[in-house]
Amino acid sequence: MNSRVVPTNQDLQPVPMAALSAEARPRGAGWGDLLLGANGVRSLALAGGVALHAVNVYIATTILPSVIHDIGGLDLYAWNTTVFVVASILGAALSAKLLRGAGPRGAYAIAAAIFAVGALVCAISPSMPVMLLGRSVQGLGGGFLFALAYAMIRLVFDEALWPRAMALVSGMWGIATLVGPAVGGIFAELGVWRAAFWSLALAAIAFAALAAAVLPGRRARSDQRSGVPVTQLIVLVAAVLAISAGSASSDLAWNIGGIVLAVALTMLLVAAERRARWKLLSTGAFQPASAIAALYATMALLAITVTSGEIFVPLFLQVLHGQSPLSAGYLAAIMAAGWTAGSIAGSGAGERGARRLIVAGPLLEVAGMAGLFVLVPKASAGGLMELAPMCVAFLAVGLGVGVTWPHLMTRAFKAALPGEEELAGASVTTIQLFATALGAALAGMVANAGGLVDPGGVAGTAGAARWLFGAFAIVPLLCVISARRVIRLS
Repeated sequence: MNSRVVPTNQDLQPVPMAALSAEARPRGAGWGDLLLGANGVRSLALAGGVALHAVNVYIATTILPSVIHDIGGLDLYAWNTTVFVVASILGAALSAKLLRGAGPRGAYAIAAAIFAVGALVCAISPSMPVMLLGRSVQGLGGGFLFALAYAMIRLVFDEALWPRAMALVSGMWGIATLVGPAVGGIFAELGVWRAAFWSLALAAIAFAALAAAVLPGRRARSDQRSGVPVTQLIVLVAAVLAISAGSASSDLAWNIGGIVLAVALTMLLVAAERRARWKLLSTGAFQPASAIAALYATMALLAITVTSGEIFVPLFLQVLHGQSPLSAGYLAAIMAAGWTAGSIAGSGAGERGARRLIVAGPLLEVAGMAGLFVLVPKASAGGLMELAPMCVAFLAVGLGVGVTWPHLMTRAFKAALPGEEELAGASVTTIQLFATALGAALAGMVANAGGLVDPGGVAGTAGAARWLFGAFAIVPLLCVISARRVIRLS
């Protein structure tokens, strides 16, 4: 693995820091170097874009019942999430081309503008089909913002700051989990759900202005060309839709059919990617012996575990442990808080410490999922003695992905071949979003098979919890194997 990414594009070189150089401080840098001065403003712009995307996810989820009550469309409820995630994957996959074509400043401004337009469409929606259109545009802009934030870390910060910058950006999801439901709940309680989307549009415009002021505006040279991996994108979207459609049914045949079709489409994606001139993922993504393949596998398995763990937790806590919707939501948010805390705490580790954390993260997830398998299915009154051990397990799952994530991201950047630096940033976001969609869909299938709908009630919910946490405890065990391969190959 290369010790440093050296961009071939001379017009997109990293911006030097006045107070820090890789030669002077080769083993890392402190939080002050990232959060103070000019770097602090750049950090605010990049982290703010991800926070905007993430907060929007939780605000929309919280106010959606109010939206349904006002404009109808209950039969299209689940598609609000589906179209948003699919569009986000498209945005992430296309972000490298946008960055190369428009430069950091222009790309960020375009992404924020697309997001704002989507939010405005949602704000004025008279019906659910129009709302879905707005959510699609929002998702495209949010996917751009999400991927560009990671990609531009390499461009605007010294390499010594990459792990901390990645920890800061990824930590925005934890903050969004705490802030989003509360903000969305306020708008819903006041009966002004449209104002939530208006506020998101204004925030997007503000962050676009901030980015225009602090990010570099240099463009790629005219002889640097890139194309759009159209075939791979079509197949990837089809795979997400297949498994999402299969998971929406309580019929086992539909569930299996969705999985089989998604697997077939994934194999087609691998074949198309190997032959394609324009790549969707970094070179080596589908070569088992490559470091980048091990990195992608580890990141995907971590994301699947945490997604499967948190998606049904609020429901389990309400039905089995007597929690209110608000308290259940915030107890589930402990996972996201653990991700944020782990990212920040582990980002300053040196090379030896990073290697240990990459393996320790999946082990923490194994412990957390095992604890939830034992604790959650047992119905209780929801007192402190019952909830405290569950909170520890929630925290372990979040910490597991948090302590590992920044170091996997850094290695993915360094593993990029010359000319694929922008693609590296887009690729990791595409992998994360795809794994999130996959984890949510598979969790729905397992929960339904475990009795969530039939027989339902306390007994069915307990069975669903037992099957869910038991089945998905296997995923971080597989992640331990891939994490060891990351250490060996990098």
